[in-house]
Amino acid sequence: MVNSGESLRWWGVAGLLLLQFLFPSLLYADMVRIGVLSHRGDQATLRNWGPTAEYLHSSIPAHDFIIRPLKFDDVNPAVSAGEVDFVLVNPGIYVNLEVKYRVSRIATLYNRRNDVPYKIFGGVIFTRQDHAEINTLADLRGHTMMAVYDTSLGGFQMAMREMVDQGIDPYTDLKALRWGGIHDHVVMAVLNGEVDVGTVRTDILERMASAGTIELKDFRIINPQQVEEFPFALSTRLYPEWPFSKVAHTADTLAQQVAVALLNMPHDHHAALAGKYAGWTIPLDYQPVHDLFMTLKLPPYQYLGKITLVDAISRYRYWLLGGLLMLLFMVVMTLKVMRLNQELKKAKDRLELQHELILDSVADGIYGVDMNGRSTFFNKAAERITGWEAEDVIGHNQHEILHHSHEDGSPHRAVDCPVYQTFRDDQPRYISDDVFWRKDSTSFPVEYSSTPIKDEGGKTIGSVVVFRDITMRKRAEEEARQHQLELARAGRLSTLGEMASGIAHELNQPLTAISTNAQASMRILESDPSNTTVCVDVMERIAAQADRAGEIIRQLRRFVRKEPLESSLVDVNVLVNAVAVLIRPDITRADVRLILDMEQPLPTVLVQPIQIEQVILNLARNAIEALSELDDQERVLHIGTRQQPGGIIHLWVRDNGPGIKPELETTLFDPFVTGKSDGMGLGLSISYGIIEAHGGKLSINPDYRDGAEFSFNLPIGEVA
Repeated sequence: MVNSGESLRWWGVAGLLLLQFLFPSLLYADMVRIGVLSHRGDQATLRNWGPTAEYLHSSIPAHDFIIRPLKFDDVNPAVSAGEVDFVLVNPGIYVNLEVKYRVSRIATLYNRRNDVPYKIFGGVIFTRQDHAEINTLADLRGHTMMAVYDTSLGGFQMAMREMVDQGIDPYTDLKALRWGGIHDHVVMAVLNGEVDVGTVRTDILERMASAGTIELKDFRIINPQQVEEFPFALSTRLYPEWPFSKVAHTADTLAQQVAVALLNMPHDHHAALAGKYAGWTIPLDYQPVHDLFMTLKLPPYQYLGKITLVDAISRYRYWLLGGLLMLLFMVVMTLKVMRLNQELKKAKDRLELQHELILDSVADGIYGVDMNGRSTFFNKAAERITGWEAEDVIGHNQHEILHHSHEDGSPHRAVDCPVYQTFRDDQPRYISDDVFWRKDSTSFPVEYSSTPIKDEGGKTIGSVVVFRDITMRKRAEEEARQHQLELARAGRLSTLGEMASGIAHELNQPLTAISTNAQASMRILESDPSNTTVCVDVMERIAAQADRAGEIIRQLRRFVRKEPLESSLVDVNVLVNAVAVLIRPDITRADVRLILDMEQPLPTVLVQPIQIEQVILNLARNAIEALSELDDQERVLHIGTRQQPGGIIHLWVRDNGPGIKPELETTLFDPFVTGKSDGMGLGLSISYGIIEAHGGKLSINPDYRDGAEFSFNLPIGEVA
């Protein structure tokens, strides 16, 4: 019995709940609604849980909390419509809410029995003690049974799992299956003989016995289970107690406040005593409940393992509709992509045609090579130059067709082919002088470049070769070389003409000495035929003068003849001494002192000797002519040689004359530029070309201010 004060309080709560349904606009916006499963009736629910709402209000004054009792069929609609902010239901209903509406638990109930808290519970299956034929689960077949409700976890679903594990389907194997709605009704229906068997959640029988409603000895437990520290009659596995949960729209901050308040509730608080529980603990793991529903294929796992076409359409109709819309979209997009592909193909064909036109308009031959050495394209210029048709080359090994042999006919190994090396080491190459082979088996000189071809990812997939027939260029180069030789020879003849009087004087001296000595020898023999000793001495002087004249003539003949194209290894000092013989008349006439400063010994150089002599002679005669302009100053001509680091022979010609005019220094080696009044301006230009052809450079020393100094370098051991 409750006192009148408590009755008024509960009637006030009930009135507040009625006001919520009738006049929701009159309620404060901060009112928090807690939906509680009313498995023992609305009045009992309000009486048991109203104090919990008051406790939450006292802990969180900013909000008013009210209890809304919910029957089994009312839970899902209330949560779906957002009519409650928190729910307190059995774990089975919670699992469905969790999956369907994203409800999340914030605390788990401690059930109170005899002042002992329990956070787990189970189901109990029982019959009257006088039903001797019902002792095991297998004996349930053919008998009547009452449960609380089909969605009651402890009042039916737990027992159903145990029955299914024993091969019993309660819907088909029992004689009848009825619903009591309230645990107490189920117990009384068994006691009164209305049904043979009943099932309720654990502790119901013990509670009713404590209240004096029943006596436990009147009942027998089916499939009894013994679990340590769990004192209640039990027929099933144990599962976590009821969770206190927030619905999806409830603010997290409010949920945190409620969770903290519940966890801080003392186990002997009057709200806990009114609700017959012992406080709250952190939310437990409800996977065992999920496992139960999976085993029984109950919502939300009713389609687990089997589904029909109708079920699939019914369950996934929105997905199917979305899929059809997506399929329609894909069809439209596919048609659009096909149209775009056609346009892209046309654009690709136009680009390929443009590419082909560009390739065919280039005068140079161009062809591609893949990683296996096969040709991939061959432009019109390549066909015209080589005589090969594109179909003869494309798809075939380009080296075996175009590049198989050297100019002398010796085989050109594929491993040495620069085209192959290009895509093997991914390095571009330029070859200035090589030969390709035409279709008629004749070769022609080419210069070509080989460049790697890369795909979109930067990977080398071959190389492209651009080549040019250089037959005409090589012919022009040969003609220019011959012209250079003729020009050099003309320069030597011109120099010889300028030196003619001095050379004649130089030859006249030994010839006069020969004539004089010969006449003296004749007179000696006429006066005294036995005086042979004197005659021998005279004859030796005649022979020496003849050798002197012969050496001059030999140097002149070698200097003016057409030199061979082949180079030879010579000592530069020998060339300097030969030039010294030729310039002796000019030195004598101009009163010039010649200083030869030559390093001994020097390595030989591979040159055309006459051309190098011509350069030394031109530089020496220019110095002598410049020195002849001096009046009262000693005239000195200095010719020297040195070996320098790096395999270089350095030669210089230096004088102490008036030097080079500043305005001529930058153009001195150009043709027809001269500082002489009667000069042609070809000597230095020819000399510059000769040294350049030998791999060196003729230059003037700008830092030498005591006259003029010209020098050049010749590489040791290199072919000119």
